Amino acid sequence: MGIARKKKKKVKIKASTGGGGPRTTSPERPFNQPKAPPCGRACPQHTAIRKFLTIIAKTEDHGRTLDQSYEDGWRAIVKTNPMPAVIGRVCPHPCEDECNRNELDKAPSINQVERFLGDYGIKKNLQFEKLTDEKREEKIAVLGGGPAGLSAAYHLALRGYPVTIYEAFAEAGGMLRYGIPAYRLPRDILDAEIQKILDLGVELKTGIAVGRDIPYEEVRANHKAVFVGIGAHRGRKLRAEGEDSKGVYAGAEFLNAANSGNAPAIGDDVIVIGGGDTAIDAARMSKRLGAGNVTVVYRRTIEEMPAIQEEIDGAEEEGIKIEFLVAPVEVLVEDGTAVGMKCIRCELGEPDSSGRRRPVPIEGSEFDIKATAIIPAISQEPNFDGLEMLREGKDWVKIDEWGTTKDDGIFGGGDVTDLSLVTTAIAQGRFAAEAIDAYCKGEAPVPPPAIPPINKDRMKFSFYDKIERVEPEHLPAADRFGDDPDVEINKGLTEEQVMHEAKRCLSCGYCFDCGTCWSFCQDNAIVKTEPKSFEPYTFKLELCQGCKKCMEECPCGFIEMQ
Repeated sequence: MGIARKKKKKVKIKASTGGGGPRTTSPERPFNQPKAPPCGRACPQHTAIRKFLTIIAKTEDHGRTLDQSYEDGWRAIVKTNPMPAVIGRVCPHPCEDECNRNELDKAPSINQVERFLGDYGIKKNLQFEKLTDEKREEKIAVLGGGPAGLSAAYHLALRGYPVTIYEAFAEAGGMLRYGIPAYRLPRDILDAEIQKILDLGVELKTGIAVGRDIPYEEVRANHKAVFVGIGAHRGRKLRAEGEDSKGVYAGAEFLNAANSGNAPAIGDDVIVIGGGDTAIDAARMSKRLGAGNVTVVYRRTIEEMPAIQEEIDGAEEEGIKIEFLVAPVEVLVEDGTAVGMKCIRCELGEPDSSGRRRPVPIEGSEFDIKATAIIPAISQEPNFDGLEMLREGKDWVKIDEWGTTKDDGIFGGGDVTDLSLVTTAIAQGRFAAEAIDAYCKGEAPVPPPAIPPINKDRMKFSFYDKIERVEPEHLPAADRFGDDPDVEINKGLTEEQVMHEAKRCLSCGYCFDCGTCWSFCQDNAIVKTEPKSFEPYTFKLELCQGCKKCMEECPCGFIEMQ
């Protein structure tokens, strides 16, 4: 039936004619209540995860071809996210962490299925469909061609607005291009999904930093609204003695240079400071630039490390050493050049404002690590040169849930507001686009209707089989440093694996035609829908006695009583 479940023979249980006493009845009657699954609630974009997995899983039942299901699945995703092939590669998939199936075995490979559908959309040159043929007169400026700006431009273009993106760098993509290495995100994939957005009629002006190359006031005056998504490309200072020496490179700037083909000479011994994705990317990039000994210094344990686990594993596979519970103290300098780092070992104390336990230096535990290059990757911040009016004191651009700022007609999203996930930036671009559309029409943005959640306690896990999750193949570590150091490491799922993973979805909170309610009803009150109609079953309430069996036995928690 598409969704993996235990094979149970459907037996119609007839009503008792006596001998067992009267059945329990009640005045309550069943009704169908769709619910929001935890995967979609955990996704910042609220991507229709259950929908695209079920579309694939039900291909045969629906009488579709695989190509039809792949296209339908792709279109389900791009209603919110125009870059599924990108997100399928770089997102740490919080959706999978919250999946109800983790109570049974492991979550489906949601991220990998999304990547597969994104790649399919590129391969088949699928084009976006506009929401309207109307052409709006209000011009919109987008400052920054990173994920937030691209998303805002996409959703505005779908609504018929003329959009111009002003990008300071030579190409669009922001941190997707200048922060994430190509072995994680191939540039042809990034380019293809950006081009689809531009094909909607979005104008891209590169090499133009608003506030530096063109006055912000001029841009504001010529546009009905402005979306600010300039990102955070400036590395933060380590605040350690000697960090301004030659051979010390901030993580964000180092990756920008390396991804632009202008990598500095880093020598053989590299120290990277930090525990986020930028730090791990910088360490792995250093390996690809020829460094033989790369050490990551992180002041907490692996449990607190914010980098994606797959990337941490990849770094260790490539021989990168990670020193946990170690903090930098001082850059060691000779003749103006960094030659090493004095470090100190730590232990974890009480939680700090982030909720993580604070590292406490251990007195007398200092030690030195030699280095030919040191890359602090502790954090980064926006460059507000020429855009100081957008910054709120020590804070960055502050927005509400719709991306609205303190200034009329100015909206924002992405890392310029707070460092977060790429998928969060794309979501903020979408919400701001909806708010800009409402602003141009003199209306207030309308939130989506509230849908109750489906939680673990309403799922009947005994109904489903345990099925092993399949993982994509990875390029062996020994093959990652050949003639093409940008070769993609994660090979993705095959078609067969995609179907396998799609069928592992439990369809939490929505009917998947399992027939269980019909089998348990003793009153003939459950009405099956026509074959291949794929609509939820209905009820003959005049026959129902309110025994609640349909609700109690529904494996996905779709049926309620009232």
